Amino acid sequence: MTIIPAIDIIDGKCVRLTKGDYSQKTIYNEDPLEVALQFEDAGIQRLHLVDLDGAKAGDVKNWKVLEKIAGKTKLAIDFSGGISSQKNLEITFNSGATFASIGSIAIKDELTFTGWILAYGAHKFIIGADVKDEIICIKGWTETTEINVFDFVEKYKTKGVKQFFCTDISKDGLLEGPATDLYKKIINEHPSIDLIASGGVSSINDLMELREIGCKGVIIGKAIYENKISLNDLKKFL
Repeated sequence: MTIIPAIDIIDGKCVRLTKGDYSQKTIYNEDPLEVALQFEDAGIQRLHLVDLDGAKAGDVKNWKVLEKIAGKTKLAIDFSGGISSQKNLEITFNSGATFASIGSIAIKDELTFTGWILAYGAHKFIIGADVKDEIICIKGWTETTEINVFDFVEKYKTKGVKQFFCTDISKDGLLEGPATDLYKKIINEHPSIDLIASGGVSSINDLMELREIGCKGVIIGKAIYENKISLNDLKKFL
């Protein structure tokens, strides 16, 4: 199971939200590169970098942070937030992202996203499924759709996408444990995908549980910043 720390960016700073609420923001570091270097020094190889300004605006905003981290570390970065056009996608890859994490456009414009898969290869994309009661939410969690997560995964699995991360919004940022039951259901229904857990992770026991049920990766944010899980603790999973 791959450990993937998260850095969420607002105004170029490393922050965390609670339950996706932009008014419940905590700034953890003014310099995201400093945080990324700490992760790399601990032996971590992947990073989940989220442009929260971009997610809200529907247009990539914090690409310079991506460029800086990609240029000064060897981390494989998946970048998300506001990738809504060909131009945004080109900025993402040109700024050094290994993967583009796609959410809203996979719902709103299937034709465009399918074109990207054909042009760049399905292996360059991770699809983010942000859910509440098994229903997909988009636009930085501000808009609810009528699409359930199981149908959503099925659609893009058949187009060759293998990596999916799933965030249960009701769990995110609360440190109350991940949505293990939901992940079990997704893995049972779609055993061929690489499911990455996201949201609610608060302890090493959570990580062991997620590994046991078959998650291929886990995104960890607040638990690291609040010292619930130390970088030293993570070494047994690396």
